[in-house]
Amino acid sequence: PALSPTADNHTFFDPMIFILTGIPGTEESHVWISIPFCLMYIVTLFGNSLLLFIILTEQSLHEPMYLFVSMLVTVDLLLSTTTVPKMLAVFWFRAGEISFAACLTQMFFIHVSFIAESAILLSMAFDRYVAICEPLRYTMILSKSVTGKMGLAVVTRSFCFIFPTIFLVKHLNALLQKTARLNESCSKLKGNNKTRKHKGKITL
Repeated sequence: PALSPTADNHTFFDPMIFILTGIPGTEESHVWISIPFCLMYIVTLFGNSLLLFIILTEQSLHEPMYLFVSMLVTVDLLLSTTTVPKMLAVFWFRAGEISFAACLTQMFFIHVSFIAESAILLSMAFDRYVAICEPLRYTMILSKSVTGKMGLAVVTRSFCFIFPTIFLVKHLNALLQKTARLNESCSKLKGNNKTRKHKGKITL
């Protein structure tokens, strides 16, 4: 994180830019370390995109089980795309700088992906339970509207779980910056008061 100096040789924490260093002590091997991550990312993109394309274009696969699989594939694509490109940028170009807003955005999508993945796996388990225990009523219980509502519930649950945390961290950052600027102003005022021979009253 960046540190900003003040007039009286003090510093205050200003977390607007973070520096990602990759794996410390292995800087010379970053290119080689990145190759497995790059290959896995390419395979993930290609495999998941192909699977998603097949499910969306094939009418016979528009069943609850395959729709849940497509949701899981989408979450996997979101998670890998959120993390791997920045990791490769650090390994290849030493582009380790990331802003506080970008860090919050990345954290939001990572946690949303994990929370959504757990909910989708639960939905898939429920789908298999109904298919095994109530095979004659399967299409009635898990209709397309019910499947869509379950997908919407997954997205809503994931958003509601993580958004308050991101919101509070964002406002905490703003509060810390205001407090740091206030301390800096107070330090400057104290320095000015020492040079004066009279007492002054300051109202904040």
